[in-house]
Amino acid sequence: MLDRIILAPYFIALKIRHFLYDKSIRKSVSAEVPTICIGNITVGGTGKTPHTEMVIRLLQSTPGLKEKKIAVLSRGYKRKSKGFQQVMAGTDADFAGDEPLQIKNKFPEITVAVDADRVEGCDFLCHPEKLESSKKGKKCLNKDFPAPDVIILDDAFQHRALKPALSILLIDWNRPVHKDSLIPIGRLRDLKERTLAADIIIVSKCPSYIEEEEMHKWLKSLGIKDFDEKSREGMNKSGKRQTVLFSTIGYDTPEPVFPEGDTRYVYAQRAVAFTGIANDRPFLKHLKGTYMLMGHIGFGDHHKFTASDIAAIKKSSDANPTAIVMTTEKDSQRVIGLKNIPESLKQRMFRVPIKVSFLSEEESEAFLNRLKSVI
Repeated sequence: MLDRIILAPYFIALKIRHFLYDKSIRKSVSAEVPTICIGNITVGGTGKTPHTEMVIRLLQSTPGLKEKKIAVLSRGYKRKSKGFQQVMAGTDADFAGDEPLQIKNKFPEITVAVDADRVEGCDFLCHPEKLESSKKGKKCLNKDFPAPDVIILDDAFQHRALKPALSILLIDWNRPVHKDSLIPIGRLRDLKERTLAADIIIVSKCPSYIEEEEMHKWLKSLGIKDFDEKSREGMNKSGKRQTVLFSTIGYDTPEPVFPEGDTRYVYAQRAVAFTGIANDRPFLKHLKGTYMLMGHIGFGDHHKFTASDIAAIKKSSDANPTAIVMTTEKDSQRVIGLKNIPESLKQRMFRVPIKVSFLSEEESEAFLNRLKSVI
């Protein structure tokens, strides 16, 4: 009862906001090209960036889609730059944000941009020439990019001013929405009922295999009825047909963060780790399956690493001279631009790339069909 009283002002504010958009009192517009929104309604990592990367790979490998020019638009959380900016490979994370930078470094051939105003950002992407004439656009440092055929919106589910062609909502397997509460008591940053608005719900970070009974428990918790196994579609409480899929995270071979990296350390028996992400438990569990974890330094999500942080990491590394130094892909983006990192640390510092995949071929096919339906 106490939690309902505490959360009442936030709950009411969210209800009013969504009412205004649902009744078209506040305007919601569509971009000129198809947009695919990937987001969540919780605080913390549900895997938005690896799912964004999965969509890029699918588009780039599917006949009829791979010819499309792709752009990714993010707000660039905790970046220091302002307004619309194109993200260039090798850009400092302070300028672009770690997640957009990670995507650009992985896919240098696509356009990656940041803008807190998603409507404005899509307009600039579709009309790069406006960057020369617009007052806001003139602040963009790199204005040369082609107009895209499709825009992927990273973390934009709450941005109701922009209506996507396809909305994908991620829910962490380990943190079911129906058992959660609004922040600060829980981890929800939006109402539970917002799950009804998504075109696709992906339950992320699943075990590599789940029993059919567990899957049906999830469908029940989401209010999905008449679920078709082949199309992966069912009817939700509001009468909307939704696609429900289950994905899992896979870890690739560690790769050096710096060119100086000595790949022989990959075969070490011991490891020390540092992380600055919302939930590092799966990452650390993976490391423990391969290495004897001798030490771990944890920082807050999107942590900006300082000289004293690097000194602490080096101290842990020096205490374990044969150990590999491990971090996440996202954290590595914020380390690369730092100066005065000791050569000995550069040689031993590695990151673990991650990829997401669906639990079945039927799910992969259903997801691809939904992408094709809007592009």
